[in-house]
Amino acid sequence: MEYAKGNIGRVFTVRIDNKENLIEELEKLAKYENIHSAVFVLLGAVGDANLVTGPENKTIPPEPVWAKLDKPSEVMGIGDIFFENEKPKIHLHTSAGNRDNVKVGCLRGENETFMVVEVFIMELSNISAVRMFDNSKGFSPIQFKENQ
Repeated sequence: MEYAKGNIGRVFTVRIDNKENLIEELEKLAKYENIHSAVFVLLGAVGDANLVTGPENKTIPPEPVWAKLDKPSEVMGIGDIFFENEKPKIHLHTSAGNRDNVKVGCLRGENETFMVVEVFIMELSNISAVRMFDNSKGFSPIQFKENQ
């Protein structure tokens, strides 16, 4: 285990509107506002989205299992923002449901907000962390630049 400690910095309340790409909008905001480390929660709805709902097997690197949401679905989620290769990287886990069809997973790739998604971002200050791709793991875990 590795960790860093810091403080809550700026706090943002964000509205992402109908047909906007949730991940792209969060990346744009993080770049514009220079948000390098943050956690966020969200609620709202998506019209279309792709989720990774788990690995196929318990192997590293994992083989993702994809689920497509093609009907309007209510969502709530929690995520973080850390930079990878000088760009903001969004890591967002959501639960999404329409009637009895409920999925939980990591929202990735193409997606479209339906009506609205409200996001509450809490910037983490005094934390020097980035995402770096690890070939042996097959993903980009948080790496600490220095001990805090």
